[in-house]
Amino acid sequence: MNHPLALPLLFRLVVLMIITIICTGPVWAVPMMNDPQGFHNIAWGASLTSRQDMEVTRSSPHITEYLQKTEPSSFAGAEMASILFVSVDDQFARVTIRYQGEHVHKQVLNFLEAQFGTLERIPGQMARGLTQQYNWRGSETEINLTYQAGTERGYIFIDSRTLAPRFNDYITDSAE
Repeated sequence: MNHPLALPLLFRLVVLMIITIICTGPVWAVPMMNDPQGFHNIAWGASLTSRQDMEVTRSSPHITEYLQKTEPSSFAGAEMASILFVSVDDQFARVTIRYQGEHVHKQVLNFLEAQFGTLERIPGQMARGLTQQYNWRGSETEINLTYQAGTERGYIFIDSRTLAPRFNDYITDSAE
């Protein structure tokens, strides 16, 4: 490091690396094929209040959570721990699905890839690990899947891209 150009070269490499990180947008989601524009034939924005097949599980002035009364909690041909329908200001905006087990995770992941698009497997990208996250983004719908390998728990969030951001409007600074 006694060479007079060593420090400026090292400095330039660090600056170039920082600029590359800042300017390179992360790959957040796979472009979605076949945007469902809702979930289980319920369109985003629909009112869930008058549906006879839904029951309210939690309600606040702006956000209401529902469970289906009649159908078992299934998705992708597998039994789920729960499927929660969420509305904001009486407009259907999100589905939260919870599941358990590695075999169910593989089935769900295969289903999502078949329905909405194959994940891009980039060399060096971690496809396995303690926490795995996969995303699909359509024009009206975004799907986020998180799987915790240690506990074998999976979570899927299927959101309306226009309505789900409104949940943030009702999170207060004092929320715990």
